[in-house]
Amino acid sequence: MNDWTPRSDHVVSFIDLGTNSVRMMVVRLNPNCSYTLISQEKEVVRLGESEFGDNTLRREAMDRTVLVCQKFVQLSKAYGADEIIMIATSAAREATNQNVLVERMREETGVELGVISGIEEARLIHLGVSSCVDLGTRDALFIDIGGGSTEVIIGDQERYSMLDSLRLGAIRTTSMFIPDGHKGAVDEGLYNKMKRHALAIMVHTVRSASMVKYDQVWGSSGTIVNLAEMAARAYGGRPNVLRFTHLKKLAAMLRSLDLASRRLVPGINPERADIVIAGAAILETFMEELHIEELNVSDRGVLNGMLVDYLSGIEGYPHAQRMSVRETSVLQLGRSCNVDEQHAETVQKLVLELFDSAREIGLHALGSKERELLKYAAYLHDVGDFISFDNHHSHSYYIVRNADLLGFEGREIAIMANLVLYHRKRPPRRKDPGMVGLDGRTQENIITMSAFLRLAETLDRSHAGLVSKVGFTKKGKNEVVLEVVSDVDASLEVWGLEDDQKAFHRAFDRSLKVRVRGAA
Repeated sequence: MNDWTPRSDHVVSFIDLGTNSVRMMVVRLNPNCSYTLISQEKEVVRLGESEFGDNTLRREAMDRTVLVCQKFVQLSKAYGADEIIMIATSAAREATNQNVLVERMREETGVELGVISGIEEARLIHLGVSSCVDLGTRDALFIDIGGGSTEVIIGDQERYSMLDSLRLGAIRTTSMFIPDGHKGAVDEGLYNKMKRHALAIMVHTVRSASMVKYDQVWGSSGTIVNLAEMAARAYGGRPNVLRFTHLKKLAAMLRSLDLASRRLVPGINPERADIVIAGAAILETFMEELHIEELNVSDRGVLNGMLVDYLSGIEGYPHAQRMSVRETSVLQLGRSCNVDEQHAETVQKLVLELFDSAREIGLHALGSKERELLKYAAYLHDVGDFISFDNHHSHSYYIVRNADLLGFEGREIAIMANLVLYHRKRPPRRKDPGMVGLDGRTQENIITMSAFLRLAETLDRSHAGLVSKVGFTKKGKNEVVLEVVSDVDASLEVWGLEDDQKAFHRAFDRSLKVRVRGAA
């Protein structure tokens, strides 16, 4: 663990020198073990341009890279960064003159450049991509196609069983097969040569991956993200999923165009137009050989892995406690909005007691997935206070609905957003704007769960943790008793239940009686 306590003014900058581009991320570490993203920047520098024939970085490429890094270091310091971590990957690690780049960085930016191995790059990619996926103990295959190398990983949420780095990338392959200055189309024969070359490099990796069972496939890096965006524009679908059939059609279309026309393809990053065909050849070969019909697409990678790796070394951060992606992202959002954690955790505890006891007496038949979403919504119900207490339930809805909550599907985020919206004021109605786009069963679940959250919130309205335990018991066919256990005067909490009793009756068509007793 790092031996310092996070301060509100501690700002860290992470810089990644790739073969194609330089990326920067600046974050502020907060005292409550959350972080705030301050800035993200990216510049294309082509550090690996013309390198791979003789493994020598060109002076012009180094000049461009150093200039951008100077700018990023200055930006980092302007944002208050008191720590700057800079690493370089494929282009630098294979260069016979990498020491020149390292020395120039030290002298011209004042930052020590660390050149990492291919296996370490694969490890960071796994950390970065898996941090936004809810895998648990299920294995996934990760493919990241960079400018100079391709990393292949098999692993679950926390561990990996395979890390591999191949000397196979979009810039490297382009420089091998497409002459400098070529601006025309790429014929099928040349494209197939690129695919055969890719297969020769990846054959052992493919064989190893074929022997392992995995449930999901994830692709990352600018190349894959851009291919997925173009495919979605051309053939429909979502840009976060790329189908093999769409990739084949897209590759055929791209190679039929000259460079100028390629730059105009909807969804393409024009700066990648000269290397995207090689990237498509590599990905198509992987998907072909491993019989991958579709892959999920992530815009996360090494830079995100650097952040996760850093936070994992600081005691108190969720990343250091090996929490799930979902729990980590919920905690991060709540803390970044300065929620009253003691109150949030009390409401969490009470709402789960209500949910569980209601299920025991047959009040609902919801399962563990709904229980989990209710738990997270309970933690986040007051995030809107960050904007204003007045109408804070509406602010909470907006924040949860639009936050980058990792590991959740869109429908799950919509459920949590509606739950935080209806934790106070009036109960949900099917015709409400946030409800109309949801199916009938989901609407019914929100009405049910919001009734529990409203009760739990009221039972800690003083934010003092006066109620130690709650639970439902059945009394007759049309009545339910809410048992409230408290050793102190909780009359304020009990008094506030009157409005919630109406919402309860609306949700369950049963009256609710309240019984208060002291702890045994």
